Amino acid sequence: MYNSTLEPWSVYLTGSQGRAPSPYYDPLAFLLEEAHKRNMEVHSWFNPYLARSGSTSKAGLAPNHMAVKYPQYAYAYGNYLWMDPGAKAVQDQCYNVIMDVVKRYDIDGVHMDDYFYPYPVSGKSFPDNSTYNAYRKGGGHLGRDDWRRNNVNTLIQRLYNGTKAIKKHVKFGLSPFGIWKSGIPKGIVGLSSYYAQYADSRKWFDEGWVDYFTPQLYWRIDPVQQSFTHLMDWWLQQNSKHRHFYAGSYAGNVVEQNWPLDEIKRQVEESRKRRDKLSLGSVFFSAKYFRDNSKGLSTMFQKDLYTVPALAPAMPWLGAVPPPAPSGVRVSGSTLTWNKDGSGVTRSWAVYKYEADAWELKNLLNSYTTSWSVPNGLYAITAVDRLSNESDAVVKEVH
Repeated sequence: MYNSTLEPWSVYLTGSQGRAPSPYYDPLAFLLEEAHKRNMEVHSWFNPYLARSGSTSKAGLAPNHMAVKYPQYAYAYGNYLWMDPGAKAVQDQCYNVIMDVVKRYDIDGVHMDDYFYPYPVSGKSFPDNSTYNAYRKGGGHLGRDDWRRNNVNTLIQRLYNGTKAIKKHVKFGLSPFGIWKSGIPKGIVGLSSYYAQYADSRKWFDEGWVDYFTPQLYWRIDPVQQSFTHLMDWWLQQNSKHRHFYAGSYAGNVVEQNWPLDEIKRQVEESRKRRDKLSLGSVFFSAKYFRDNSKGLSTMFQKDLYTVPALAPAMPWLGAVPPPAPSGVRVSGSTLTWNKDGSGVTRSWAVYKYEADAWELKNLLNSYTTSWSVPNGLYAITAVDRLSNESDAVVKEVH
């Protein structure tokens, strides 16, 4: 969904993989421009090893598609064409593709989903004998399961370090399957991503190879075997490096499983109760249910949960130097005005109003906005950088 020399244009743009949009545009560049105007972060989402979904054929793939470039490492597995995570060429391709996006685009984050080794197909083992045997012949001594986990671990750590080496402010996040191992914590039963996908997601969180962690807790609160809150509490205990935790909720289940809206509301409320344990937000699958206001989902959030603007939580380990305070702040009638940003680091202007003995965030304005009309009251303006570090406030009263 972006212009690349390393991989082909998506078939979803033109109907033919590798064909550029005509008239030409770059969807990612457009998204970044429009999102940043609105103070929204853009985290580029990658499934590194999934070569083709819904088909195991290589027909119609472009010449620079990874399954064509490395056919010896492209396997038909279930209804997918899957690349071998144990092949160095595949690891390098994934790394280079993601680093290329970090270098060339002003993204705010890199995000990886729950696809590592594929979800298992009953009665069929993943066909990586060749790469595993080559590893053993080269002197490797890990058993196959540990070798597979190590392949994924190596890429995750490499991606985190590589992202920080290029642009330290770009956040790195993961949304793995919500159960690490069945039976952990006690009472939880389900697929073990540790064994089924060779995803040692607990290690990634515990080692701090992420800036935020969003396990897919796609179950309800009350059933014991896969309890949203029971799993959330266990994950929060694994956070020895004090990274951010944003619970992953399946908002679409208000339609697909006929969940009551109150279930999603409770999940947000439960995550907020754990703020002191660095539960600092929620992530929902998927956006279309909010777009469509399914069963009143968006209305509920606007009315009950997301009633005021909010800054993304700061990540001090990525940088904690605040931007300069707004300059030239003045009142002209009922309008607050201030000077343009001269620092180059301000991403937004935060405007607060003093109400009921507290400062309440009223608006986030993009960096090239220099005025805002307001009702009478006491206001404070801060400069905010892309990591949500805030400057000192400038306070003005509007009469």
